[in-house]
Amino acid sequence: MKQCLSTDKAPRAVGPYSQAIRTGNLLFISGQLPMDPQTMQFAPGEIAEQTRQVLTNMAAILETAGASLADVVKTTVMLKDMNDFKAMNQAYADFFPSDPPARSTFQVGRLPLDAMVEIEAVAVIL
Repeated sequence: MKQCLSTDKAPRAVGPYSQAIRTGNLLFISGQLPMDPQTMQFAPGEIAEQTRQVLTNMAAILETAGASLADVVKTTVMLKDMNDFKAMNQAYADFFPSDPPARSTFQVGRLPLDAMVEIEAVAVIL
């Protein structure tokens, strides 16, 4: 059985998808953009600040599910420019200080709303 989850502490979906879907003990979090949930505008700053906003949004969705970033087992990071990898990686590390999840990182041709970064995740909730 699947359960759609959403919170106003993260940006609303910009298309026909759910912020997250829970099925059993798995939580699938849709790709999060670096948007402030109140203004629906991109967070100011460069890739580090925008990565922090994405992961803050993700943490809010996890909290709604009774979980935290510590429960994330896999992320996929999509970057507009792979030259931003080092700065993204440093900001990302602040959110996963120990036992970080498995991760894939790709440079993509274009992201929704011309974002610099988008991150999706899978978490296990016990």
